[in-house]
This record gives sequence, C-alpha cells and structure tokens, in this order.
Amino acid sequence: MCGIVAIHGEPDPRLGMRMLERIAHRGPDDQGNVELPDTWLGHRRLSIVDTEGGHQPLADQLGNQLVGNGEIYNHASLRTLFADDHWSTGSDNEVALRVIVDGGGHALAALRGMFALIAAGPGLPFLAARDPVGVKPLYWSRTPGSVLFASEMKAFDREHRDRVRPFPPGCFWTPRDGLQRFASAVPPQNQAPATRTDHEKAVRDDLIASVHLQMMGDEPPGVLLSGGLDSSIVAAIASRWCRERGHRLRTFSVGTVASADLAAARRVAAYLDTQHFERTYTAEDAIARVPDVVRAVEHYDPALLHSSVANHFLAELAARHTKAVLTGEGADELFAGYRYLRDFQDDNALDAELRRTVSTLHTLHTLRARPNE
Repeated sequence: MCGIVAIHGEPDPRLGMRMLERIAHRGPDDQGNVELPDTWLGHRRLSIVDTEGGHQPLADQLGNQLVGNGEIYNHASLRTLFADDHWSTGSDNEVALRVIVDGGGHALAALRGMFALIAAGPGLPFLAARDPVGVKPLYWSRTPGSVLFASEMKAFDREHRDRVRPFPPGCFWTPRDGLQRFASAVPPQNQAPATRTDHEKAVRDDLIASVHLQMMGDEPPGVLLSGGLDSSIVAAIASRWCRERGHRLRTFSVGTVASADLAAARRVAAYLDTQHFERTYTAEDAIARVPDVVRAVEHYDPALLHSSVANHFLAELAARHTKAVLTGEGADELFAGYRYLRDFQDDNALDAELRRTVSTLHTLHTLRARPNE
C-alpha cells in the first residue's frame, strides 16, 4: 500500500515531511514530494504498476501533479481515449491525472478501481478524492489556515488529531466547490436479469471480469486463502488466469495448528495447484499481536480486531513473497452471507440492509485489509 500526504492553504513543508515519515511503512520502495503554490504533496510508494517509471508525485506536461494510493483497473482502456497524448509513464495513476485535468472531479466516475488521490497544478484546482467503496483509506483535518490529508490518522500531529475525520467515499473536494459526490458504492437499482439462469450467468461473468481486472500489476498478485467459498472462488479464477500466462498463483493462509481453515485452504491449494504458504500461531501469539493490530487499523472495535489479528499475520507472511494480494472481502455484504440476515423475511428489507452494509464497508470491514506493518 502506498501512502499519501497533502496540505492545502498555508502549506508547511516541515509538517508535510513529519506526516510522511509517520507512514513510511506504507511505501518501502520510493518517496517523493513537491511544493506548489498553496499546496504541498508527499508520497510513499509500494510499486506495483510500472515499477521502474511510476515515481510520484506524477506530473504532466503542464506541471499538474498527482499523488495516489491504489489501482485503476481500467487504465489501459482509458488511455485509448487520449491516444494523441504524450505519456511519461505506464502508471495507472498518470491516467487518473489526465482524467481529472480533462473532465474535473465528476469525471472520476469513469475510473474502475480503488484509490485515494490528490491532484493540484496550474491547469486544475486542488482536488482530493476517494473511491466509491472507500477501499483505500483517506483522512482529512481542517485547521484555521490549512486542510490536511493523509492515508492514516497517525500521520497527523497530535494537535490536529481531534479534527481528523474519514474522507467520504465516492466524493471529491475542491476549495471552491467543497465536497461533491461523483459515484456511490451501491448503484441505482437496474432491471434484474429475466431468469435465474441469466442472473447466475451475470454474476459469474462479472466476478470473473472483476478478478481479471485486478491481475494488472507488473507481477500477478497472490490470494489470501481461508478455504472458504469466497476466497476459494477468487483463487480459482486467479489461478486459471496465471496458468494461461505461464505463472503459478501464490496463496497464503494462517491459523492455529488445529484450524479447520488451514486444512480447508490446503485442500483448495492442492486442487488448484497453487504455490501455497502458511503460518501457524498460538493464542498467546494472537494476544501479543493485538497492540500492533490496533495501531495498524487505527480502530478498537472487538469484531474488527478479532479478524484483523489473523490478517496481520497473513500480511506479514504474504509480504515476504509478493507485493499485492486479492481477498474475498465484501462477499458477505453482497450476497447476504452473515447469519443475522437469515432472519429477514421481506425482500425489500433485505435489499435495504445489504445496500446499507455495502455503503458502510469503509467504516469497518475494509480496514481489515490494512495491516502491513
């Protein structure tokens, strides 16, 4: 995961560097910053796309600059819309900058991906934005003279932390127009497929296409494999994609020695013939890891911490072998997988609850994917 920092208004480069240093763990590969009129931008990079040339802040020919955290899955197709443009890099974030310069904040609706990004320069106003689901973290704090942005709350100086708030997903902010929505996590209701067979085909096709889009890095990502339905389906799609290109998918699992999840993950990994890695831990190990997990996810909700401890071990294991992983996160919210949802008897009430849970993923469940320290 990359880390971004920005200050708009009365930027203090020393403050920016302090904030950037506090999230150094988010980007071990590279660091960059730039000072513009009324703006300071900083970036810590975990290089996934265009690992050689995607240094940030990214600049276009006019001097507009962008720092971003995330991946724009449809960046290759979006490039074709600007075929006459000069591209300095193969970075997906350079495409995001071009989209903003060309169409403003509302044009971000064309991006398919997960992102938190900030752009500024002579050809556009200062702009901060976050993806519609809020997969990528972004926080902001308004001070008397400036507006501060960062990927983690711990980046902010202590005197600013009481003002820190999550930046709302699917929105962009400019000093002139304030907060504007460009997309929502849950789209408006569309006409459902006519038959169950059509519906199943639509879900299957969309799921396969979604996984394929995320296999876009210079190195194919691995999969966090629990052995359950959600991650196993993702692993099955990703492993076929890898085999067709001469790669072998890497999968990762953790658990206690007697864990049913570990045993199930081994069976799935053997069936898919993945390069499988696993780690066991004890109850004492889990308890000892809690302070690190609280610091990483910046949350103390018991349900979140319970699952984040395992993810912390998983991230530690996966980081030894790859830079990016796919997970099965979000499936329970989309397909009513939680036990309490079985009590819903009214279809409209269930639909409303699923829309609520998907729209609030950024407040809790997507934070499980953050441990990387």
